[in-house]
Amino acid sequence: MRSIRQRTNRWLGLGLGLALVLTACNGGETEPADPDTDTTEEETEEETEEEPADDAEAAPDEGPFTIGVSNGFTASEWRTQMIANLEEAAAEYQEQGLVDELIIENDDVDEAGQIEQIRNLVNAGVDAIIINPNSPDALNAAFDEAAAEGVLIYAVDQAVTSESVTNVVIDQSEWAQISAEWLADEVGEGAEIVMVNGIAGHPANEARVSGAMSVFEEADIEVLANANADWSQAEGQSVMQELLSQYGDQIDGVWAQDGVAEGVLRALIDADRLDLATTGEARAGYLRLWDENDVDTIGVINPPGVAVTALRVALMELQGETLDGSQLTDGNTLLLPLPDSFTNENLDEALERAEGEPDGYSLDVILSEEEVAEFFE
Repeated sequence: MRSIRQRTNRWLGLGLGLALVLTACNGGETEPADPDTDTTEEETEEETEEEPADDAEAAPDEGPFTIGVSNGFTASEWRTQMIANLEEAAAEYQEQGLVDELIIENDDVDEAGQIEQIRNLVNAGVDAIIINPNSPDALNAAFDEAAAEGVLIYAVDQAVTSESVTNVVIDQSEWAQISAEWLADEVGEGAEIVMVNGIAGHPANEARVSGAMSVFEEADIEVLANANADWSQAEGQSVMQELLSQYGDQIDGVWAQDGVAEGVLRALIDADRLDLATTGEARAGYLRLWDENDVDTIGVINPPGVAVTALRVALMELQGETLDGSQLTDGNTLLLPLPDSFTNENLDEALERAEGEPDGYSLDVILSEEEVAEFFE
């Protein structure tokens, strides 16, 4: 199912084509008016003028809509939660008659593979695509192709440069700066730290590293090593063990992000190095490990629910609503508010929110329909 704009243009084109065919059949001549008819020439002209306006002012589409999802990285509890969130929300919208089908392309692929995912979704007839992109710009040609077919596209978690896409994201650089500033205060000017990051080259990872580095440079903190652990707990633990082996007592603190944080913390516990200040994310397992070991740390929230927020944006636009341009950064980026973070001062609140959830669960935030409506005219 395509958007109303594409369908309206198609029907207008068909109407124009039919008119040309009828004119050709009459030899280009107008038949004389029937003297017995009660319709005057003036009334006929008025009706002729009104009909195209009625066609052009078609009512907003009420759905149901077909929504596509493209996810090119699966080795993360965060991504699993993102997909589960979307499936749950789509099921609710299906009950309301607003969503017809949720088509998910979910696999570990490179940029070429994600381009194929996008094209598969377009060929399946989706009205909108929600994508967690593998690159900020390598997918742009595929985005342009999809947009030319009338498909609305929304990037979540990580922003892209294409003007064919609306980014519905948190500011990943600012997100990283929150924990970097906390760590800088803990270790002090002139300290030496190591960084354990996600996947090199991914838009969110690069934005986070850039944001954190800007804080450390300003605070005169030396980064001894900037390592990548592919957003994996196991890899995070292994990388941190190597860094401890290499730099030992030279390290004053650790800046870790996202899924690597729990692995980093386990490495510090195993090495009896809880004297080091470290950063982490508000995931259930990390919060429990933190509480059990009386760790000096911070937990920031990177909400997987951003994808459901993007779904709400998509459904409003598909129904004819218009985003308020003043709410957009750089013309196509909707920056969502950053959730509150947790320290030892409010750890109990975080633990309460994580109660009953699996260790991989990220404390989440999903904007309501009412909150999303505030981004529209």
